[in-house]
Amino acid sequence: MYTLNRIDTGVCAADGFFADGINAGLKANDALDMAFIYSDTVCDIASTFTTNKMTAAPIRHFKNKGDFKTNFVMINSKNANAMTGPKGISDIDEILEALEIDGLVNPVMSSTGVIGVRIPKEKIIAGAKKFDLTKREPQNASKAIMTTDSFSKTIAFEVVLEDGSKFHIGAMAKGAGMINPAMATMLCFITTDADIPQNKMQKFLDKTVKTTFNAISVDGDTSTNDTIMLFANKKSGAYHKDAFKGALYEVMKFLALEMVRDGEGATKVVTYNITGAKNDEEAEKVAKALSDSLLVKTALYGEDPNWGRIASTVGASGVTCKESTLKISFNDLCVYDKGEIYFDKAMEVEAAAVMKLPAFTISCDLGIADGKFTAYGCDLGYEYVKINADYRT
Repeated sequence: MYTLNRIDTGVCAADGFFADGINAGLKANDALDMAFIYSDTVCDIASTFTTNKMTAAPIRHFKNKGDFKTNFVMINSKNANAMTGPKGISDIDEILEALEIDGLVNPVMSSTGVIGVRIPKEKIIAGAKKFDLTKREPQNASKAIMTTDSFSKTIAFEVVLEDGSKFHIGAMAKGAGMINPAMATMLCFITTDADIPQNKMQKFLDKTVKTTFNAISVDGDTSTNDTIMLFANKKSGAYHKDAFKGALYEVMKFLALEMVRDGEGATKVVTYNITGAKNDEEAEKVAKALSDSLLVKTALYGEDPNWGRIASTVGASGVTCKESTLKISFNDLCVYDKGEIYFDKAMEVEAAAVMKLPAFTISCDLGIADGKFTAYGCDLGYEYVKINADYRT
């Protein structure tokens, strides 16, 4: 048994972690655009990155390090340092070598923003001189990494174990567009003082990402910079496997759903609950097909309970399915059940009312076997087009 207590200290929740955000002149109007996370004790690290083949320079630079420990990550917004070739990697080397900060161990860098532009090294280096590693300003840090996000995304828990010992876990993330379940287009940084064995960190992270960040979609696009980093400095001396796995899941699921809620121009969050599939893999394929479908997304935006688009997308997903076994529901309202259409005028009014809610569930029981998966998505409207039509300008 363990207890999760929500606290408001973000990536600074764990003992020994510090963070802040500053303006380096990357964004206009003195907006925060660079952040750091620092631990006064060296950390084990686990990570997961984009599946996009055009991987950004910060990710390639990180992977070139092999197995290592660190106590510092620097993050910039406005520039992704992607599609910049070997020069993008050498730019990172030059920036990190120029950091005039004592006590850094194997510092790493992460970036988000416009693709195809060399990173402004001079501004980044000058900005880093403003860092004060004694500051605990998690909200500043989370705001500094935002791009098209309309709000910052942070979460933290104190985890109390049955014997009274406790550890902490906190995180910040950014992401609102180019969100696709492959991972999601995002940056996410998780910090903990749990005394977790290093060989468990990557295993738990990989498993948890499958049902959180890999289960969301805003627009079906996968970015060049998707990154999750998990840092553990172990200062609490406390650890319990189930408690850590549970806390990690709650942190990652919360941030994943915050990204969907903040989907560029989104007005609602939709859960796609798929059951009765041939296996879990086929259920996942259906769930992600629904969360990605432009026809489904636009129906959500128009608050049109067009269950035919749901059925069509299920059929087009390529999984084992039949009209005679399929069941479709909006929340608890069943509109189609194994060949029987219940969608009359009265039910359409009820279904439309469900779709006006800020969050609801579309359930599909394929009636084939026991496979299941849950994905999350949002609607797609005019604001999404407006934001992305002039992203660079």
